[in-house]
Amino acid sequence: ITRKSGIIHRFAVSLLFYIIYIIRIKMDTYPRHPQFPQAGNLVYFNHAAVAPWPRVTAEAVKAFAQENLELGAKLYPKWMQTEQDLRTALRQLIHAESTDDIALLKNTSEGLSVIAYGLEWHAGDNIVIPAGEFPSNRIVWQSLQQYGVETREVDILNTENPEAALITAMDERTRLLSVSAVQYSNGQCLDLITLGNYCRQHEILYVVDAIQHIGALVFDVQAIGADFAVADGHKWMLGPEGLALFYARPEARDLLHLKQYGWHILENMGDFTQETIHITQSARRFECGSPNMLGIHALLASITWILEEGIENIQRNVLKNAQLIIDYINNSDKYTLLGRHDTTARSGIVTFRHHSLSDMDAYKTLMGQGLVCAARGGGVRFSPHYYHQDWEFERAFELLDSL
Repeated sequence: ITRKSGIIHRFAVSLLFYIIYIIRIKMDTYPRHPQFPQAGNLVYFNHAAVAPWPRVTAEAVKAFAQENLELGAKLYPKWMQTEQDLRTALRQLIHAESTDDIALLKNTSEGLSVIAYGLEWHAGDNIVIPAGEFPSNRIVWQSLQQYGVETREVDILNTENPEAALITAMDERTRLLSVSAVQYSNGQCLDLITLGNYCRQHEILYVVDAIQHIGALVFDVQAIGADFAVADGHKWMLGPEGLALFYARPEARDLLHLKQYGWHILENMGDFTQETIHITQSARRFECGSPNMLGIHALLASITWILEEGIENIQRNVLKNAQLIIDYINNSDKYTLLGRHDTTARSGIVTFRHHSLSDMDAYKTLMGQGLVCAARGGGVRFSPHYYHQDWEFERAFELLDSL
């Protein structure tokens, strides 16, 4: 009995050390960026949909929740400073002239609706957009048909010069051009400066849906000449859903009539007894009521981290990671690359099609094996950020080989 107990004991100890050894091997096999400690061998290539938060953002939310638990809104003035700090960080990220140009809205759709229903339209006016836009940048313009406004959709995929195609579609009755900086379906970028220059020369309002751009690539609203730019924070900016950047150039925002009113639009919003309505001159006039303080704390943490990492550095690595996928697809006899991916049109999004499997079958198989991606644009869409490790691409390519 003693001998058997000793054997069992030695076996148990050996087994324990073996398990620890295997765990350490696994941990070493899957190194993670310290800000993105995702579980196991999960590969998250879906930042064009909803991104995971960095650690600093999760910690900021925990701290805000703890403060609410213990103090309620006792420190509300500090929260208001956090709100202003977010405007400052966003101004820096998009190279806006002033924080007065920044409003904090709920989402991209709200921002585009503020523009569409704030402008004064006349029957016969037209709006130009690329065909195949995400519904947020299509439905809102099409809804203006009730006022006799035409929405012209331009095919930019089957042309060598998409900017020229958009410009050709505009005429003397074109009031507004609205484009996605990066196409959500295949990652195609547009030459935003060329489009902005044309719009400014012809007094056409220029709207940029930058949700697939900001946070991954350098974005300069002044360089591109945007009148308005909108972007949710939950994709490449690595923030929460329910909070969006709304940029409005001073001369352009004066063209928008307000459709909703509340205490937050007032110049002196802290004076609750004022009888006369003095609307602020800043873009805050488009924020109707109480701010999303939880989202503000979260997004500020994410944007601060992005600025500390450096958007130029992030862009360099995002494009490098996209190129790894492009090279794999181009060298594979099982897949076809979708969309344009030359140097000037490349972004962090890469979409491709399996030669025999449907996009949904390929997508579901990859998701089932821990590769988070999306089915978009008639294929499988990968959208890695800048922080990924080499093994994640090796893992992704192994899974693609196995399909």
